[in-house]
Amino acid sequence: MEFDSTDKQLLEKLQRAFPLVEEPFKELGQSLGISTREVLVRISSLKTRNVIREICAIIDSRALGYQSTLVALSVPADKLEAAAATISQHPGVSHNYAREYKYNLWFTLALPPGEDLTMASEKLASQVGAESVLVLPAIKVFKIGAFFQISEQDEVAVGIGNDGHDSQTTISSPTLTPAEIELIRELQIDLPLEERPFLGMAKRLGCKESDVLKRAKDFLTRGIMRRFAALLYHRKLGFLANGMGCWRVPSERIEEVGKNFAASPQVTHCYQRVTYPQWTYNLFTMVHAPTQEGCMATIKLMAEKVKISDYIVLFSTREFKKAAVKYYW
Repeated sequence: MEFDSTDKQLLEKLQRAFPLVEEPFKELGQSLGISTREVLVRISSLKTRNVIREICAIIDSRALGYQSTLVALSVPADKLEAAAATISQHPGVSHNYAREYKYNLWFTLALPPGEDLTMASEKLASQVGAESVLVLPAIKVFKIGAFFQISEQDEVAVGIGNDGHDSQTTISSPTLTPAEIELIRELQIDLPLEERPFLGMAKRLGCKESDVLKRAKDFLTRGIMRRFAALLYHRKLGFLANGMGCWRVPSERIEEVGKNFAASPQVTHCYQRVTYPQWTYNLFTMVHAPTQEGCMATIKLMAEKVKISDYIVLFSTREFKKAAVKYYW
């Protein structure tokens, strides 16, 4: 797709941090030298063209006590389509991809406190007739989040929202009031394209607009909300390939290599994950680029820099689902 310079600047601003103010589109317009009306028209057009998915809160699942994992299934080729459809129906599944490998269906699963990730994953695997399953929760998160730079097309995805928490460490869940839970539900809904988009939210919650904005900013401070921003269809921006690098890294080098990979602007996600006798890759990275060749070139440079040659790269062949998990629904 072609974008003019104003659309490019607007998309980058929307991805980074949407203004949590009474008239956010006016503030965006002032920063770009255009009117509020033009901002609304441009965003509406970008939504119609399936560039912007939604503008909403991006919640940190662990801050709410949720657990999450990456799951890989080996599914017979003739059952893949039906299996993916069943998996995608689960409300805790946010991403679901076919990849080129023996384990050909990969998805992420998030569950509320008290539920068993392994049991739920194995139940789904059984439901779809998977031949084998890998449940791969993160041990450590070195980087999470994606920002797609489009001002220059030779730039690839740039990760933001770095998070160095050890995922096996228990994170004390906040004690949320019923009003806060209701607000979290509201903030996850795609923001309406109105001059004062938070006003309707405040009316539904029976509070002041200023209270909604104050509490939303408080969620950012407390780490409940990672950011409030636009989520994009990255393929529409020209990032057609995504390569998941699976690396075998000596345990004593995990910290060093993970931080090194996380520092790369082309890496959007970097996790240390559990291993099994049949799956000994312990570090995962995600790289997006316009082509598979571009992904491979980036990953090759990463490998050379840290002197790790034992890795595979799994490319997605189909995206079955990509959506934010909705919490407290």
